[in-house]
Amino acid sequence: MIFQQLHEPLSSTYTYLLGDADTGLAVLIDPVIVTMDRDLAELQRLGLKLAWTIDTHIHADHITAALEMKRAVGSRIAAPAWDQLPCADVGIEEGRPFQVGGITLQPLHTPGHTDGHFSYLMNDRVFTGDALLIEGCGRTDFQNGDADALYHSVREKLFTLPGETLVYPAHDYQGRFVSSIAQEKKRNPRLGDDKTLDDFKAIMAKLNLEYPKFIDYAVPGNRLCGVCPTDLPDNLSSYCRQMTRSPQG
Repeated sequence: MIFQQLHEPLSSTYTYLLGDADTGLAVLIDPVIVTMDRDLAELQRLGLKLAWTIDTHIHADHITAALEMKRAVGSRIAAPAWDQLPCADVGIEEGRPFQVGGITLQPLHTPGHTDGHFSYLMNDRVFTGDALLIEGCGRTDFQNGDADALYHSVREKLFTLPGETLVYPAHDYQGRFVSSIAQEKKRNPRLGDDKTLDDFKAIMAKLNLEYPKFIDYAVPGNRLCGVCPTDLPDNLSSYCRQMTRSPQG
């Protein structure tokens, strides 16, 4: 398997490139529209054809590149079935492996950050989106977030994976790249060690985070699999762009 962890600095998002060397097919997990050209160039450099994009959830801090990738190179769109996106080619469900060539992802429904959030287990690693971050977790105060649900998703689902399972999150804001289930069980200050549900709910209730500055544009755009709003204010223009690439371009 070919594996690349790619970083988008504006929203501190990690995109994961998974490639099957035998078939030449590739998957991108959580692609970002502003780094679309970079990702396509990397696929070309590796001699891979993008078969699918797959998102962990409806993002609030960036626009997914799923739709524009489909327009550019004919890739298909996979997204959690929970969200019922009409633009998705396939709805991801827990218990139904997602396979592309020799790549097999085991979908895990991990609600709490959003109600339709999914993580994806692949052999020795798990792509946790915003459900489990490195020594942290996603917020639970919008998009049908639920602290109770996130606690159970992490403690009863992700933390039951083998300790050596590598944790690859959707974001990190301190320049870190990877953790492990064992490390998070021991060191995560919100969810690790002997933290109870009441402990976690108290922590999340006291975060007092600012309203996400891009959410009102990102969520509607991502419900359409990645449409840039036409009314984006100048101060947020760096989060998006209108694509001019022709199909197969």
